[in-house]
Amino acid sequence: MADGRYLARDATGDDRSVLVVETLAAPPLPGRRRRRPQPAEAGEGPPQLPLSRATAVRVAEPFSDQEEAERWLVASTGSEEAVDGLVAEGIALLNLALFAHGAAAADPHFRELTELDANAVRIGYGGGEEVAAGRYTAARYVDVQATGASRRRRQTDELRPQERVAAVLGGRDRIDACEALLLRARADLDAGRLREATLQLRMGLEALLVELAGALADPAHAADMAELATRRGDVGKSANAALQGELDPESGQRTRATLEICERVLRRRRVLRGG
Repeated sequence: MADGRYLARDATGDDRSVLVVETLAAPPLPGRRRRRPQPAEAGEGPPQLPLSRATAVRVAEPFSDQEEAERWLVASTGSEEAVDGLVAEGIALLNLALFAHGAAAADPHFRELTELDANAVRIGYGGGEEVAAGRYTAARYVDVQATGASRRRRQTDELRPQERVAAVLGGRDRIDACEALLLRARADLDAGRLREATLQLRMGLEALLVELAGALADPAHAADMAELATRRGDVGKSANAALQGELDPESGQRTRATLEICERVLRRRRVLRGG
């Protein structure tokens, strides 16, 4: 994604925020022609990697004076919930830009980010030119590794992904189609792409009902599979509606609820089967 300033507007066309992207400490760009491989020195370290700075600037509600801005900063960094909300808002804006860039560049391998991908996160305020250059009148660093990392660590400990990676690479296990489809549905839903999430859910649900039928001798598994079977028709209707345009809130709630049941089925299988 190219450096620059990107203006984001809301559904009514009003200015909402500005995303500022700047590449820092970038190594020289390679030539356009492929060079022959060069000898590598023993013990030579990796090459310098570029570092990108993304600044999400709220422009919809500017502060009237510095005192108001300082009160906002104190309140916004005073609780984990407030911090999580602001960080999520900034990450969502950046991921929207990355998604748009991936689609515009026809790049199927673009990657969305989480707060744990950041080397540093700051919340602050400043004048227009200050924040556009990544500077602040006042700011506070946020330790996103604390709460976010702990939640992900608990999930990792529960699911033991390393064991399954070894099993897949060793040919003792495989990744089902429903897993890949439902992961994409979750990524779309978390990014606010409800239509895409609903379409992915339709295919993921169909695959899950086939691939995981009778996968566990567990009453809870059987109950969830039966519930998903009853939801199959509604998911199909929502997917058809998604092809025609925006979905209503009720359809969105059904998509979220059904996806959560699918995820519960997959999580139960991983836990009970050890991967």
